[in-house]
Amino acid sequence: MYRDVSSFNTYNYGDALYWDARYIQEAKSFDWYQHYSSLRPVVRRYIPTSSRVLMVGCGNALMSEEMVEDGYENIMNIDISSVAIDIMRRKYEHVHQLNYMEMDARDMSFFPDKSFDAAVDKGTLDSLMCGSDDHISSVRMLREVSRIIKPGGIYMLITYGDPKVRMPHLTQSIYKWKIVLYIIRDQWKFHARLMKAVAFFLMLPMI
Repeated sequence: MYRDVSSFNTYNYGDALYWDARYIQEAKSFDWYQHYSSLRPVVRRYIPTSSRVLMVGCGNALMSEEMVEDGYENIMNIDISSVAIDIMRRKYEHVHQLNYMEMDARDMSFFPDKSFDAAVDKGTLDSLMCGSDDHISSVRMLREVSRIIKPGGIYMLITYGDPKVRMPHLTQSIYKWKIVLYIIRDQWKFHARLMKAVAFFLMLPMI
């Protein structure tokens, strides 16, 4: 059933129907926050090109394609929207380094424990934290991310959220993460109500 995206509010950001409607209306590729070229120095520093990478909430972004062009060999892309996944699967059906699967990041039980060397999240946690059930959703997602990363792996979180707000969610003792924070300043204006800098959290294994 088609529903106009304007009928949804920010409390629907964890709802597949919201994103299905949005991608029906806005099928053109779109990268949240930053393009890969801006993020590349940090991505290449921490994630080897031979890594098995999980793109958490891929949407219709170009980032995975550009990572493959940069030498990455194995990227699994998941998204809650069946519309987005269908679009991307058709677009990249001949790119063997890219795989696509409809999946809610809060329940990735399809993947066994310790399945990935790295997980990359560009805006997905932010979306879940816009809803009325933000705490429950963020906990469910972060626990799943922690579960599917191999020992020695990395969770890369790219966010417009205030680091002081995001940090308490990431420093829970259950995760045992060492956290490194980068700040990337934008040279262009985004939305007046959003921060003008991207916070780049790297959850590394404890030494």
